Amino acid sequence: MTARVEPTRVLTPVGVRRGERAVAVEAAVAIEVDGIGYAVMMMTPADLEAFAIGFMLTERLADTAADVIAVEPFEADVGWIVRVALAERCRGRIQDRVRHRTSDTGCGLCGIASLEQLRRPVAGRPVRPVADTAALFRAVASLRDHQPLNAATGAAHAAAACTAEGTIAAAYEDVGRHNALDKLIGATAATGISGFILVTSRISFEMVDKALVAAVPMLVGISAPTTLAIDHAREHGLTFVALARADAMLVLNDPWKCFDAVAGEGLEPPTPGL
Repeated sequence: MTARVEPTRVLTPVGVRRGERAVAVEAAVAIEVDGIGYAVMMMTPADLEAFAIGFMLTERLADTAADVIAVEPFEADVGWIVRVALAERCRGRIQDRVRHRTSDTGCGLCGIASLEQLRRPVAGRPVRPVADTAALFRAVASLRDHQPLNAATGAAHAAAACTAEGTIAAAYEDVGRHNALDKLIGATAATGISGFILVTSRISFEMVDKALVAAVPMLVGISAPTTLAIDHAREHGLTFVALARADAMLVLNDPWKCFDAVAGEGLEPPTPGL
């Protein structure tokens, strides 16, 4: 399965309606090379054999597809494991790469080599958000004014700390979406974020996890979420809004019923694709 349909609430400047949205499946896929845990990639769990061969080539662990002797994917409790066997002449490389591997702007989990390490503790649960619908739309409308690097290059993501009224108090940019959020969390670590975090990027598991570490009441994203991001937010009680645009945004998790004022009264039937 590469997508699942999630029920949503569609916030607009004038009200709320029910909706549904197809959400891309995200899963943790652990890569084991010749018995050594090498990396955990957060990805769509499809075409894993092709991915494994391509990953071995781009990681320079193999020179040709023929160097990949076997690929064995199987589903585990937390995600997927892909076991790869390399040709004898390539086997020494894995030891060197494990010792010297560096982080990049990709979609793996930095420093994690096995699925067991994925279940990192989260201290406490987020408090009730105080920002209302108007504050969310206010922040979205002003975000571009805080993205000078993206305005100049078109190649940078942003993460912004917003007040409960929707004023952007701080914003950071980076070519890596995770990096932009880490910059924001680092800059606000001493004071915290009482309103919400607004990000420009796709919201995956790591983005939700970082928001939980920052103890923010709500995470809002301009782009789409993944299934694992929704599940992680629900498990830990994080209010989560995605696809936040000028005319509408989707509520994926609302444990405090902050956006449920008209639930059951005059709600329109589901709108496919929203």
